[in-house]
Amino acid sequence: MSAEVVPLPRKRPTLEPMLSLTANGMNAVNTVILERMQSEIPLIPRLAGHLISGGGKRLRPMLTLAGAELVGYQGTRHHKLAAAVEFIHTATLLHDDVVDGSELRRGKAAANIIFGNPATVLVGDFLFSRAFELMTEDGSLKVLKILSHASAVIAEGEVSQLTAQRQIETSEERYLHIIGAKTAALFAAASQISAVVAECSEEQERALEDYGRNLGVAFQLVDDAIDYDSDAAEMGKDRGDDFREGKMTLPVILAHARGNEEERKFWKAAISGHRTSDEDLDHAISLIEKHNAVEDTRERARHFAQRAIDAISIFPEGKARIAMAEAAQFAVARGY
Repeated sequence: MSAEVVPLPRKRPTLEPMLSLTANGMNAVNTVILERMQSEIPLIPRLAGHLISGGGKRLRPMLTLAGAELVGYQGTRHHKLAAAVEFIHTATLLHDDVVDGSELRRGKAAANIIFGNPATVLVGDFLFSRAFELMTEDGSLKVLKILSHASAVIAEGEVSQLTAQRQIETSEERYLHIIGAKTAALFAAASQISAVVAECSEEQERALEDYGRNLGVAFQLVDDAIDYDSDAAEMGKDRGDDFREGKMTLPVILAHARGNEEERKFWKAAISGHRTSDEDLDHAISLIEKHNAVEDTRERARHFAQRAIDAISIFPEGKARIAMAEAAQFAVARGY
C-alpha cells in the first residue's frame, strides 16, 4: 500500500525579493529623502520625519527602482525620481489624515493629532513642492508630465471619494474609478518613469505602467477588505475607520447589493452616519461575512494582481521580474 502523498505547503509571498533587489537603490533614495525634507523651519523636518520615518514599506519608490532593474537601466536618475514619488505619496497621506480626521497612521498617532491640521496641511504642501523640485532637476519633460499628471489625478480621486462619501448608491464601477485615481495612478507613474529614464520602447513603457496600475488597484482592494477583516495592527489604523467615515468601499457595496430590505435599511443608516457604534460595526462585519463580500473583494484583487504579473511577461525572466511578480502576490496575501 503506497503512502499518501502530502502536498508541501505553499510558500507565503513576501516582499523580501523586492527589498533585496532594491536595497542599494533605496539607500540612495533615502539619502535624497533625508536631505530634501530639511528646512530652516524646524517644524517641517520634525513633522515630515514623523511620517517618513514611521515604518512604511516605501513600495512606490521601490517600483521605480525595480522597474529600472527590470529594463537594465545603469544610471542614477531614478534615485531622485523615486524620492519625488515618495514625497508625493507622503504629502497625500498628510492631507488625507486631515480630511479624514484620522487618529492613527502606521500604528502611531497621525501627524495632525500631534502637530495640528494647519501645520500638517502646510508640510504636505512643502513635500509636494520638494517633489516638483526633484522632477525639474531631472530635466525630462516627459517624466515631469507623467508625475505631475499623476498628482492631479490623485487629487481628483480624493475629491471623487469625498463626494461619494455617505452615498449608499455608489456603484462598483465608480468605486473602481476612485481607487484607480487615488491609489493606482501613482503606482502606475512610479513604474512607468523607470522605462522613460532608460529610454525604453513604448511597449515596454506601457507594460510597466500597466503593471503599476493593476498592482495599485489590487493593493487598495486588499486595504479596503482588511478594514472589515483584520486587527487594526495590520494597517496601523483603527478598525472600522472606513465604516465610521461612511466610505463606500467594495465590501460594503457588495454586501448592500446582496442584502435583503432590512439589511439595506441598516446600510443606508450606517453609511449616512446614523449607526456607527461598535455594535453597528460588528453587525456590518457580520453582514459582510454573510454575503462573502471580503473574500469576493480579495478575489477581485487577485484578478488585478494577475493582470500586473501578466503585463511584465514581455520582459525576460530574471531576478527583477520574479521579485515584481512576488510583490503583486504579496499585495493580495496581506491580512490572511
